[in-house]
Amino acid sequence: EGPAERAQLASLLQAPEGEEGSNNWAVSGARTSTGRPILADDPHRLQAVPSLRYIVHLDAPGLQAIGAGEPALPGVSIGHNGHIAFGLTIFSIDQEDLYVYEARDPLQYAYQGDWEQMSVVREVIGVRDAADVEVELRFTRHGPVIYEDREAGAVFALRAAWLEPGMAPYLGSIEYMRARNWDQFLAAMNRWGAPSENQVYADVEGNIGWKPGGLAPIRPNWDGLLPVPGSGAYEWAGFLDMEQLPVEYNPSRGWVATANHMNLPPNYPLQLGWEWRAPFRFGRIAEVLEEISAFSIDDSLRLQTDYLSLPARRLVRVVADLESGVGESAAAQRLLAGWDATLDVDSAPGALFEVWFRCCLRTAVVHEIAVQWDALTAEAAAALGGLHTHHLLSLMEDPDSRLGPQPVATRDRLLRETLSAAFAETARLLGSDPEAWRWGDLHGIELRHLLSEHMPEDLRKLADVGPHERGGSGDTPGSTGYGYPGFRQVSGASFRVVLDVGEWDNSIAMNNPGQSGDPRSKHYDDLFEPWAADRAFPLLWSREKIEAAAETRFRLVPAAP
Repeated sequence: EGPAERAQLASLLQAPEGEEGSNNWAVSGARTSTGRPILADDPHRLQAVPSLRYIVHLDAPGLQAIGAGEPALPGVSIGHNGHIAFGLTIFSIDQEDLYVYEARDPLQYAYQGDWEQMSVVREVIGVRDAADVEVELRFTRHGPVIYEDREAGAVFALRAAWLEPGMAPYLGSIEYMRARNWDQFLAAMNRWGAPSENQVYADVEGNIGWKPGGLAPIRPNWDGLLPVPGSGAYEWAGFLDMEQLPVEYNPSRGWVATANHMNLPPNYPLQLGWEWRAPFRFGRIAEVLEEISAFSIDDSLRLQTDYLSLPARRLVRVVADLESGVGESAAAQRLLAGWDATLDVDSAPGALFEVWFRCCLRTAVVHEIAVQWDALTAEAAAALGGLHTHHLLSLMEDPDSRLGPQPVATRDRLLRETLSAAFAETARLLGSDPEAWRWGDLHGIELRHLLSEHMPEDLRKLADVGPHERGGSGDTPGSTGYGYPGFRQVSGASFRVVLDVGEWDNSIAMNNPGQSGDPRSKHYDDLFEPWAADRAFPLLWSREKIEAAAETRFRLVPAAP
């Protein structure tokens, strides 16, 4: 068909959500029985060892804060200071643009009808047991050169808001971790730079709020979706005043929550970004928050590790209305019948569903659309990956012309064929007895140190951690996203915290796999098992409680002059 039809088809195709990248959530305002707010956060990144996060309690004249940061960055970005609590998730401002230049030679590029010279920085990298390596870094007026095509005479450079002065990641947390009220917190967030984040807030007065922050480029004549010529016709007109970013304070619903989903208010006039995570995890979080009027710390931990999948619930309902098939298709329908869509480690229906959802259904539907539209070969469609989950669910629930002249019959045939294929594949992976299938036998985690393959065997055994079975998926609030092929967890919450605002000693936390980065330390991986079992430990705040619980004390004394 024409370009419009191809663009519409392309809009349906996207890598399955929840499989990699940041997909965390934070909630503020779920109330205890005494009315105190609870703030919970579990930032998600690729699972790694040593842990990305580090829990620290800072207590110095004029400064008190507890929570997590990252070892290379100063301060506490998620936690509390005895007055306010704060947590964050990614807020998807589009902060980058790719510029394409006409290049006359390796160091000159066209700009506004003339030729500009690139800036060059030379670095020498020392290499153990080898000669030093000299590298040349090139920069245009917009940013670093990341690719050159000399045959085509083209150069590509990246302009990014996070490369502006003062944009060190999470540097803004140094300011808000000292705030004592909403106004001071808001002022700090209006100077936040990178990465762009949702921040949830709660204080000892019972107030809660949500405030995103981040530099948002102003693009006067394009939307930022595609690369643009670096000729000077596409320039940022500064940055949006951060006071124009949305904000929410003490909403009538009584809580705020974010899960990397599209959370701009209705009719918000500015286009800040285009790529948001699917709304299913937020939908489940909202469902639970609306069900429970008085939340406890344990309730919050259970929500952080909740493995109910809304996509699974919706598709199981579709399968329940499907006329029974035969053979393996019928066996799959029977196994899914009555399943509550919770991906526990012991769930046989959960194992079947994830194999079906990830391996069979997505690609089959894309192939069918390609055939019906005569737009792509099956091989080309497969290379594009799966159908975006939102479109996949709506198409299965309400088939339309994308599936041809008889969409309902085509949908039903696809369901039966893919269920049959998934049942056979699950049997191949887990054995012929469906009653013995377990999602945790497919879905687990094993942490391999980044230097593991270069370590001697005795140290490698200490440095690598796991394996351990896991529940959930990338679509559940307890996100355990995995790549495919294979079902090994690759992303999720290494750090979790639940803060009882005002009764701080009731707070809990977890950090996977431990607090130490030294494989020889007992604290290197002592948290892995409780983390994998969805447990937590007390995050004590008062000196009295900390003194009573202390295991080891270090006293650092300056040497005599």
